[in-house]
Amino acid sequence: MNLYLVQHAEARPESEDPDRRLSERGQADIRKMARFAAEHLGIRVRRILHTGKARARETAEVLAEALRPELGVEAADGLDPMADPRVWARRVADRQEDAMLVGHLPHLSKLASLLVCGDDDKPLIAFQMAGIVHFRRDEAGRWAVGWMVVPGIL
Repeated sequence: MNLYLVQHAEARPESEDPDRRLSERGQADIRKMARFAAEHLGIRVRRILHTGKARARETAEVLAEALRPELGVEAADGLDPMADPRVWARRVADRQEDAMLVGHLPHLSKLASLLVCGDDDKPLIAFQMAGIVHFRRDEAGRWAVGWMVVPGIL
């Protein structure tokens, strides 16, 4: 199974936009990432899940335009910034279908550490806004980082 964790793209400051929708830079970064993902990364997911917060939803929608998941985008519980990472660790443990989750820090960082290290307090990945981190699970159920792509290297 492949799991793709995506930190939402840059959002506007809360003082400017209480809903924290994507900034112009955030929109440009995630569009660039989405095009690259569609053309070069071979990502195939049926649905892109996000937290429901505007910045995560908008990030997921831009990715969906390029990746064309059959079931589109959908808000999911347990992905909020302070959510318990064990919820999604359990959900993906036996899942066969590839998944993409669009969320926030510190949740994504804790989930990545829990999957690979077995401890959500061991920092593993330096997530970046609009970046995609690929994890793969082998037949024995062990997770490993496959790759990471961030807007700054494109």
